[in-house]
Amino acid sequence: MQKIILLLLLTLSVSAKNITPNDVYAQSILIQDHVHFLLKHYGIKHDHAGIVKKTTISTNLKPRNSWQKAYEILVKINMFRVNNGLSRIEPVGVEPVENLNPDMVYGQTQRILTELKIYEVNKNMHTPKFKLKTYTKKTPFDVYNAFSHISASFNELNRSDFKPQDVFAETMRIYDDLSIILKSLSISDETIPKKYEENATPTDSLKTSLAVLSKIGNLQKSVGIKPIDFSAFNKSNATPSDVYTVTGLIITGLQTIKAHIGLTSDITPPAQIYSAKKPADINQLMSWNLRKISLIKHLDRR
Repeated sequence: MQKIILLLLLTLSVSAKNITPNDVYAQSILIQDHVHFLLKHYGIKHDHAGIVKKTTISTNLKPRNSWQKAYEILVKINMFRVNNGLSRIEPVGVEPVENLNPDMVYGQTQRILTELKIYEVNKNMHTPKFKLKTYTKKTPFDVYNAFSHISASFNELNRSDFKPQDVFAETMRIYDDLSIILKSLSISDETIPKKYEENATPTDSLKTSLAVLSKIGNLQKSVGIKPIDFSAFNKSNATPSDVYTVTGLIITGLQTIKAHIGLTSDITPPAQIYSAKKPADINQLMSWNLRKISLIKHLDRR
């Protein structure tokens, strides 16, 4: 197992000088190869073409969005580990930056590959030697979609998708980030949660989450950070997983704001474990996040 980790670290150190989206995409295909191997090993039916069709997003995404999608995969690897009798390992966070480079996303691919190889060794699997392919003209958009395909494939491995308590945990990370930002900007926060709506659905939470993203986009634009059009993530019948994806987009957007106001050492706290949460809990908390971010009119320190 030590040889596996050392080899991956050596690969990263050699490759990190001029990492491009082509390099990251190539690593994502290696990850797909491992996931497909695991699906076959466990006799799980896999609809790759259907997953690609269902999860492909068309919009101008950035490396920071791919980084967060890789974080999502690591969360699902934790679920996979626990389901198969192994301990949970917390995914790493990253210091806030305004522009995250592709080499940081490459690092995420190496963490994912390492975790998969550790699992395969632990289970005494005879994993094929997958060949690294080369690609050209790939963009962060292609990398993000490749990660989305991998994430959806893990739903098959785990035989489940994200549950409301998983989404609530990420929504709490947004709450923590916003609290730090408001404190840094010396903005008095007297907001309270909105009334609990028992019948709230994931679609309601998605709508509120996209409103938070819109507020982030306006703040980014005000300081010269080019915002992203996230309208492609809107759905009329959302699932908890759809909301989870948008919480990731929110967290990445907040990192640019934290970096701009100097909170470069404030890494978003890791997700806590919750139980028995419902879509109504997520909707109430995300609505509170919307109230909190609405207090920020500009990003100048007072």
